[in-house]
Parts: sequence; C-alpha cells; structure tokens
Amino acid sequence: MDKFLITGSSGFVSKHFLDYLESLSEHSSVMGIDLHTPEFDVTKFHRVECKFESLDLLDKDAMQNIIYQYQPSYILHLAAYSSVSFSWKNPILSFQNNTNIFLNLIEAVRTLGLKTRILSVGSSEEYGNVSEKDIPLREDMPLSPVSPYAVARISQEMLSQIYAKGYNIDVVITRSFNHVGPGQKDVFAISSFAKQVAEASLKRAQKVTVTTGDLRIIRDFTDVRDVVRAYHGLLKKGESGEIYNVCSGQGSSLSEILSKIGNVAAVEIEHIVDPKLVRPQDNRVIIGSNEKIKHSLGWNLEIPLATSLKDVVEDWKQRLSK
Repeated sequence: MDKFLITGSSGFVSKHFLDYLESLSEHSSVMGIDLHTPEFDVTKFHRVECKFESLDLLDKDAMQNIIYQYQPSYILHLAAYSSVSFSWKNPILSFQNNTNIFLNLIEAVRTLGLKTRILSVGSSEEYGNVSEKDIPLREDMPLSPVSPYAVARISQEMLSQIYAKGYNIDVVITRSFNHVGPGQKDVFAISSFAKQVAEASLKRAQKVTVTTGDLRIIRDFTDVRDVVRAYHGLLKKGESGEIYNVCSGQGSSLSEILSKIGNVAAVEIEHIVDPKLVRPQDNRVIIGSNEKIKHSLGWNLEIPLATSLKDVVEDWKQRLSK
C-alpha cells in the first residue's frame, strides 16, 4: 500500500488530492500534517486510510519524528504561505516560513536515510516579468522574481536540486501555475470574485459591484482537479531532480474571468479597484508551456475553465447558504 505524507493537508489542494486517491482502484494510506485541523472529514474515505497530526513544520525535531514513525513512500509538500500579497505585507515571515519548512522536511528525509520521493511544489511566480516573445514559459527559461514569495519559491527549488544532486534525495519539482476550483479561500482572485457574485445571486440581485485588484493581468489557470492528477503522476513517474510546469498553456485576463463569472451567475457586474489589492510589482502576463509534463506523463487537461468557474460559483453558493 502506498503511504503518502501531505504537508499543508488542511488546504483545498490536499482535499482534492485525497478525493483523487479515493477515485483510484488501489487502497492507500495518508498522514496529513498541518498547523490547522482540516475543515473536511478525513474519515469519510473508503479506499484512503487517512490520519492527521497538528504540527508546526518549523519544529524540526517534531517533523523528523513523524516522518520516522510513518515512513512514507511519498511526500507531497503543499504547506506554504502561498499568497503573493501576504508576502509583500510580511516578507520576512513569508520567506522564512516557505524556505525553512521545506528545508526541515528534506533534511529529515536525508538524516533518516529514507528512500521517500518528495514532490516540491513551486510556483509560476518564479519566472517574474517576461516579454511577450518569451510566452509560453518553459522550464529552461531564466527566472526573474518580482515578489518576496517568488524569491522564497526559487530558494526552495534550488534546495531541491542541491539535495537531489548532492545527497541523492529523490525529489521532483513543480512550477505550478494558478489553480482554480471549489473550496479555495477568497484571498485568491477568482474565488473572491465568485464569492461576491454568489452573495449577490443568493439575494436575487440583478447587478453586483465586485471589488478587485488589477484586472489587466493575464494568468494561466488550471482546475485543481487536473492539478492533483498531475501531482500524483509526478510522484509516480516524474524524473528525480527535474522541474515540471503544471499549467493549462492558455491565458485569460482577470477582466475576462470576471465577465465569465457574471455570465455563469446571470448577474451584471461592475467593479471597483481597491488600491490595497494592487501589488507593488506584478507579473503582467504568465502563461506556461505544459509540453514537458504532457510528454513525460501523458497528462492532459480534462476540465475546461468554464466548468471550473461554474463549479466555484456553485460551491460559494453552498458555503454561503449554510
């Protein structure tokens, strides 16, 4: 039986990864660790034996003890302060947390001499501002971070490669582009838009004013359910020490996204830009190439963006109705 240890296991990506494991024919075991207790029921699964431990991943000894006791086959490292906006407001906390928790994790595997495979989840923010001629972004392109969060992710990536080459640790690396899907917190743009529109829809309003940041930026959005399939495939078949973009290969402006959400909810949308939501620096266009992961794993998108947006709006309606 495969044994997965998941950091950041209370988050929405972990929830969807567990759902994906449950959909498979084989049984598996999961140890989830996080500072916060999951809001979803970890006992509901039939094919997944799921346990949870509350743990501060900055506690090196506690981390090593859990890894030693559990002896995972695979580690999916999701834990992070993943908000770029948060990193601008709290640069020291963002950098230290995102870098040191990963270092504690991979050092525990090295110290214990385990053959565990680690998936180090990074970010498309690492690419930074690029010119139009560089689109779509490929894994062999230079990195030029423009936020404290992106610098921390590059540090994590470089540590991954050093441990893979220098210590022969089995680690696969992603640069994951923007996720979208049910259950995401409203600190992220699409989920925030969907929540505001869902609130208006539940009140049977015909028009809603949505608070936004800069709607001109273009991003590459992938449904979280496609993302977790990619993560599982990389854990199983990715090449150690290699970097893989996890992305759709298609770009949409936030203005287009907001319009599509309005169509989904049958609500007329106006918007107001909140200066607090506009970052000091921002990548204008981020669209990735997914050719490497498609070629290596045979991975392809299964869920179109229109379906993702519909599901996010419906999810918020359900959450707000409780």
